[in-house]
Amino acid sequence: MPNSSFSLSVTDSPAVPVLIAAPHGGRDYSDEILANLRDPNCLTRLEDRHVDGLAHDIAKETGASLLVANTPRAVIDLNRAPDDVDWTMVQGKKAVRMRHSLANRRARSGLGLVPRRLPGLGEIWKRKLERADLDERIETVHRPYHQALGSTLEALRDHWGAALLIDLHSMPPLRRRHPEERTAEFVIGDRFGASCDSRLIASALNHLGGEGRAVAHNRPYSGGYVLDRHGAPLRGIHAMQIEVCRSTYLDARLETPSARHPAIAKLLSGLVCRLAGEVVEIGRGEQLAQAAE
Repeated sequence: MPNSSFSLSVTDSPAVPVLIAAPHGGRDYSDEILANLRDPNCLTRLEDRHVDGLAHDIAKETGASLLVANTPRAVIDLNRAPDDVDWTMVQGKKAVRMRHSLANRRARSGLGLVPRRLPGLGEIWKRKLERADLDERIETVHRPYHQALGSTLEALRDHWGAALLIDLHSMPPLRRRHPEERTAEFVIGDRFGASCDSRLIASALNHLGGEGRAVAHNRPYSGGYVLDRHGAPLRGIHAMQIEVCRSTYLDARLETPSARHPAIAKLLSGLVCRLAGEVVEIGRGEQLAQAAE
């Protein structure tokens, strides 16, 4: 049975060994969630605003497989580990006081598995989260999403010999450190080399730079739980995160797609096509190596 918390589009004979995922693209807010918000303005801050539209356009242009979250990040963050919880926001009979540790370091900043607060806005929710509600969100949204992500990547790898996940995100405009600085419009993350073959990262940086775009590597965004869990270059599964500056495809208020949206989708489609060809070559090399063993 399909899971309404996300949308997955794959074919029996995939055109390219690439899966594009948008874990923060969801905007399916229930009345209960909206009623519990202290300030609705936090939603646009939490969302990767309209990055799902970019992902759809890229997949349509390239034939890549596509996985887009429908459940919003405000409900559960799919780029966080299931134990990355701020336990001070959880209550109920099943609630257990847990110690904060490295496992939930993101939660301590307010942006854990369920976001609690935002800089400049403070607390997000009027009421605490019931432990039973948290468990349900993990079991019905988080777990199925990552199961679908993992099985799709494995199927692509089995078909092509290698597979690439592009975890697509958007970021607010980066702050300039000095007036003359040209801040990055795109940030490529690979967990500092752990989640993706360096040849693919170099190709991505060269492609975007060659198109005159300002691009950075791993700073300030190196990727999160998605790359940690699914990136496995030694098993032929590569994963990179791409952060796109919202000012490149949204209007001046960073709320709705602008006339620049198609150009950014085309730019990223070209990147996907280039990377797909290189993943095919990596897969052939892996298959030849296995045949020789």
